[in-house]
Amino acid sequence: MAASAPAPHTTDFPAEGRCSYYVEKKRRFCRMVVAAGKRFCGEHAGAAEEENARKRILCPLDPKHTVYEDQLAKHLKKCNSREKPKPDFFIQDINAGLKDGTEKPEQLVPISSLSEEQLENLIKKLRKASEGLNSTLKDQIMSHPALHDALNDPKNGDSATKHLKQQASILGNIEKLKLLGPRRCFVEFGAGKGKLSHWVDIALKDAEKVHFILVEKVTTRFKVDGKHRKKNSVFERLQIDIQHLCLNKIPLLSKEKLPVVGIGKHLCGVATGVIGDIMWAKSISGL
Repeated sequence: MAASAPAPHTTDFPAEGRCSYYVEKKRRFCRMVVAAGKRFCGEHAGAAEEENARKRILCPLDPKHTVYEDQLAKHLKKCNSREKPKPDFFIQDINAGLKDGTEKPEQLVPISSLSEEQLENLIKKLRKASEGLNSTLKDQIMSHPALHDALNDPKNGDSATKHLKQQASILGNIEKLKLLGPRRCFVEFGAGKGKLSHWVDIALKDAEKVHFILVEKVTTRFKVDGKHRKKNSVFERLQIDIQHLCLNKIPLLSKEKLPVVGIGKHLCGVATGVIGDIMWAKSISGL
């Protein structure tokens, strides 16, 4: 069978002032701006004939980007992924659960490695532990007028529509629980770009004394919370893993003494359980 021909370039030339490196995976030229007199951006400078003498290597702190080998020491001092001083609200493993002193790491194994008999025994234990619990969950799919225009935007693709419906439903449920109001602090766990807090702020309009704390463990691009500069809303972003987050030591919460509402959209099941423990342990308003 003959090998398939490589996909043709979508454009014959890179845009003016942009990198000349063709990204095969994306089937287009790199769109990064280049320095005066250069054909390639810093990330793809190794492809330029005049730059071949200098070697680029993966950053040891974050392999998602590269750096010139001869500038590594300088780069490590300013890399965004470098370890930074720990804030007061960082307490190692405060939300990691109770630790058994006799438990050893090698005793922990993935479920996929268990035999059929071991899995059956585990299922029996879980069923016994959950006896008497009301584990039937009812779907509460709702909406909110704050997202009406965005939901009906004809430019939306399937992905955008899906996320907007989820955000609208979360807002609707928050309002139903009477947690959507002024003089409180919303803590968004797993905030990502901060779009859930964005829509909560839109829904509250000019409500008084509303604060938002966005918790995310990784650096995030295209954040929307930076666009909010209203005098009645305060946005603060914390880059920390919720495993180590002590809510009581966050300066804004300890200073303002506002009721706290925990919200989230991008949490896995385990993280949701951890957040529940954090909120209930601190006697916080709602989740």
